Amino acid sequence: MSQDLNNTMNGTQPSSCYWNPTEKRIGTIFALCLIVLVALVGNTVIGIIVYKTKTMRKTINFLIVNMAMSDLLIPIFWIPRDVQRLYINSWLIGGPLGQALCKLVAFLPPVCLVVSIQSLVLIAVDRFGAVVFPLRSPLISSKLCSFFILATWIIAMAVYSPYLFAYKLVEYPGGLVCGLRWKEVFGESSSFVHYAVTMLTIFYLIPLVLIAILYIIIYIKLKSQKIPGEQSANAGQQRQQRERNVLKMAIAIVLGFAVCWLPVAIFRFIYLSTHTIQLRNCLITNVVYFVNCMGLVNSAINPCICLILSRNYRNKLRALFR
Repeated sequence: MSQDLNNTMNGTQPSSCYWNPTEKRIGTIFALCLIVLVALVGNTVIGIIVYKTKTMRKTINFLIVNMAMSDLLIPIFWIPRDVQRLYINSWLIGGPLGQALCKLVAFLPPVCLVVSIQSLVLIAVDRFGAVVFPLRSPLISSKLCSFFILATWIIAMAVYSPYLFAYKLVEYPGGLVCGLRWKEVFGESSSFVHYAVTMLTIFYLIPLVLIAILYIIIYIKLKSQKIPGEQSANAGQQRQQRERNVLKMAIAIVLGFAVCWLPVAIFRFIYLSTHTIQLRNCLITNVVYFVNCMGLVNSAINPCICLILSRNYRNKLRALFR
């Protein structure tokens, strides 16, 4: 979403706004490298823990791994381009390879973001079934989980497939630019604004509202149940306590996602709806860069949340090094 915003706002011609003082460039590169390092290591560790531990192979953990894999890809395809822009705001590779990379860099980050959002919805549905209907079969069984995970990627790639056609390399006097050519590809009657606002509404705003409703219902259900005592040996109460712990982790992941991506969504919605933002304004360009970084941070904090709030993940992590 934010990569798309960045490309849209800077896809007309090279901008001088990225030529910053040396200290600012070094600080930005350090921050981006730290984000990508934590994201790569943390999300890889989450995947390894679930893969190697049979007791962790549950629906919610598979969905968390699905998020982890999407979080793994976002910085890989996003950060190198951002680092390069700090020095040269033009596309360095031409020819067929350059065209392919231009399309992939524009296409994969929003695809991964939509996969993450869908995974959050599925996690909320799974927790809803476990807490509200504890005696019934899981709403998302192990077999269905594989189908849903595959569906998240297919849906995400399908809805953003127009990017594979609309993003092209264009040569300007200042160099090559990977830019959006929506009307050139789909015709003058086609509106990128309508498409983008629709994607934002369907795959960000509506899912977050749905997630909020589900967790509110879950919270009300848990509040109506008796809180188990620390010394209780009752199996039902112990299960309730485990559900509460898992729920805390799930809610923390959702809140982290909302905090990191909400500024991007708000900024993008204002830009698409009103067009009051001056695209060549360097202040606005820097704001876009900042909200982009906030979105990137989410890729790094999700594994940290899992390891901090889940005893199971921490214990399995220790076991990997024994």
